This record gives sequence, structure tokens and C-alpha cells, in this order.
Amino acid sequence: MTLMYIVAATLLGGLLSVVIAASLTFAVLGRLVKHLVSLSTGVLLSTALLHVLPEAFESGADTHSLFATLLAGLLFFFLLEKAELYRHAHHHEGDGHDHHHDFDAEQAGRGGISVLVGDSIHNFCDGIIIAAAFLASPELGVTTALAIILHEIPQEVGDTIVLINAGFSRRKALLYNAASGLTAVVGGVLGYFVVGSWQGMFPYLLVVASSSFIYVAVADLIPQMQRHLPWRDIVSQVAWIGAGLLLVVAATRLMQAH
Repeated sequence: MTLMYIVAATLLGGLLSVVIAASLTFAVLGRLVKHLVSLSTGVLLSTALLHVLPEAFESGADTHSLFATLLAGLLFFFLLEKAELYRHAHHHEGDGHDHHHDFDAEQAGRGGISVLVGDSIHNFCDGIIIAAAFLASPELGVTTALAIILHEIPQEVGDTIVLINAGFSRRKALLYNAASGLTAVVGGVLGYFVVGSWQGMFPYLLVVASSSFIYVAVADLIPQMQRHLPWRDIVSQVAWIGAGLLLVVAATRLMQAH
């Protein structure tokens, strides 16, 4: 049953964003990504700080070792992004950031393959993280999967827009992104069989998951929102972040009730 949950969560996370990108127009996608960046910021931070990290620290593992793992995780994802293997493509023409004409073509032309390779590695790691969370507890698995899925939507939508504007056909861009998303299922299944036998590693894997969430939110998403904006847009950002937090709290309580 746990394996089935892991496969379902990773499959949903890998394909939902592609389905959304395929069904909406560019104008709607541009507005959607802007709001989902704020929403996923709230989801990632609340999941990491209110659920995943407390679960790890309440396990009885050595506190200093867990903090060292958190630091190592943050540095690891920093270096991975430096190598363009943990890239987050939320930027594109028409996203409200005043990018110059041909920005999308430059982005894809400069690193179209690296974007897809990076996304595949990213999704594979997400699959292992989801597996570890479900093996720790169903509630933690659901909230972790929710955080990853909501973050994947703006990331994959942004990738799709960049690739299409760079000259890829819509079908090819969606197909490549779908294939990249399926690596999460591979990571989830592998994580179930490999991580399951290492019960003592769960707290450390959960901390690594938290470091991923915190790094993405602080290093990638929040800087996108730190611009001079009209007060209405600022209120909208805060509201979407708050909605992300409430979504995680509501999902957790719903799971606990069952």
C-alpha cells in the first residue's frame, strides 16, 4: 500500500504540471506561474519548518548531527545548482519580470538540454524524498508530496513556456517535460526498496528534504518576489504565501483525522 501511495504521488507530481501547461494559453500560464511561485513558497517553508524538520528532530537522533546534515544539504543544493543540475526555470517572457525580447530563446538555446537533465535529476531526488517521507509516516508523506507537487507546477510550466518560445513545438516541449517528470516515479520506487531497509537514516533523509525545500524557497522563489511592486501585488503575494501555509495545515489535519 505504501509503495502504491509513493507511485501515485510521484506520478501526479511528474505529470500534473505538464497537463496544466498543455491545457492553458500563454497569457493564463504567465499569470498562473506568478501566483504559484508565492503559493509554493508558503507550502515549501511551512512543510519544512512545521512538519518535516520537527519529525526529524523528534526521532531521537543526535541534534548536532541533524543540524550538520541541514547545513550540508543547503551547501549541496547550492553546488548542484551551480553545476546547472538543479535548475529552477520560473523565468520567461511575459511573466511580469520585464525580460528582454528573445530571453526565452537565450535561456533554452544556452541550456535547453541542461534544463531537462537538471529537471530529471531534481525530479529523481524528489521521488526519493517522497518515498522517505511516506515510509516515515503517511501524514508526512502527503504533506511532503503536496509541497513538491505545488512547486513542480510553476517550475515545469516555466520550462514549457521557455522551450516553446525558443522554437520547440508544443508537443515536443510537453513530451520532454513529461519524460523528465517520470524520473520522480523511478526515484520513488528505488527509494522505497533502498531507503526502506535503512530505518536509522530516516531522520537524516528528512533533514535533507527540508534543506531542499528551504533552499528552493529562499534562494530561488523569494528573490523573484523581492521587487518594487504596487501595494496590491504585495498583498496578493502575502495572501498566496499564507494560502500555501494554510493548505499544508489543512492537509495535515485532514490526514490526522483519518
